[in-house]
Amino acid sequence: MKKLAVIGLGNISTRHRKNLKKLYPNSTVIAVSASGRSPKHQPLDSDILVDSISDLITHKPDMVIVASPATFHSQHAVPLIESGIPVLIEKPIAASLEEAQKINQAYQNYKTPVAIGYCLRYLPSSQKVNSVIQSKTIGKLHNILVEVGQYLPDWRANTNYKDSVSASSSLGGGALLELSHEIDYTQWIAGQLIPQTAILRSSAELNLDVEDSADILSINEDGAVISMHLDFLQRHPYRRCRFIGSEATLEWDLISNSVILYQADETRTLLNDPSWDKNQMYLNMILDFENMILNTPNNCISPVEAMSTLSFIEKVKELNTNRL
Repeated sequence: MKKLAVIGLGNISTRHRKNLKKLYPNSTVIAVSASGRSPKHQPLDSDILVDSISDLITHKPDMVIVASPATFHSQHAVPLIESGIPVLIEKPIAASLEEAQKINQAYQNYKTPVAIGYCLRYLPSSQKVNSVIQSKTIGKLHNILVEVGQYLPDWRANTNYKDSVSASSSLGGGALLELSHEIDYTQWIAGQLIPQTAILRSSAELNLDVEDSADILSINEDGAVISMHLDFLQRHPYRRCRFIGSEATLEWDLISNSVILYQADETRTLLNDPSWDKNQMYLNMILDFENMILNTPNNCISPVEAMSTLSFIEKVKELNTNRL
């Protein structure tokens, strides 16, 4: 019987526990309080509740999902890695490059399976887009236009947005870290990004101590120009990406899970599956991590890849021209 654990008791942790029970119905699922404070009631889809990493290690779990706030990721992950317990870390790998390096160093030293949970790579449309771009169907890549936005107060029902991780500097919030999926998938598809300029803003509307919007202009190693906009402000959720090439343009809608190819004399819908269950991304991510544990072919995101995303974010913060 498998022993599986999820660190954290928030919304994403609840999803992961439910998914573990779905994938491994006979398993024992251990819930772990990220703060050390035990809840009044047993969390849903859990069999055991512990309130420390040392207690968790005594249970010798077969896999642990670290879904605590990003500022706690290295504190929670490193002892598990050192104990030889496979760890899947929710994105981002950490809240700072320094903390991420601690995770990567433990990974390098102990060779314990470690992966970072950028689940959008498991979306069918993302895999289709990556395949089309790598096949050079659109020719030489000139531009990439990336945009994501959703009103932060609408993210989590029955929760004051100001109390959320997304709104807290001390817990690793802000648009750059919370919406770093866009940075991850762009670098996965187009290669290393080199930021050129950035404007980070915090609106009076949300009144946060972190940026609620980010506008970044970058280039990749082939000279393509990437314009990226991330925000917590749009009242209607929006998540799209457009690739402009010398032979065609590719439009990707992540919300509708659709991909359209525009060529000079033809328009083709390559994928259009809005009813696809988005939870399947998370299920596929866990199954892929199991492949990594079993040392079989997998597409898991390594600590080094995830550190590249964090390095990009830190460079963007250094480039921020909005100092007011």
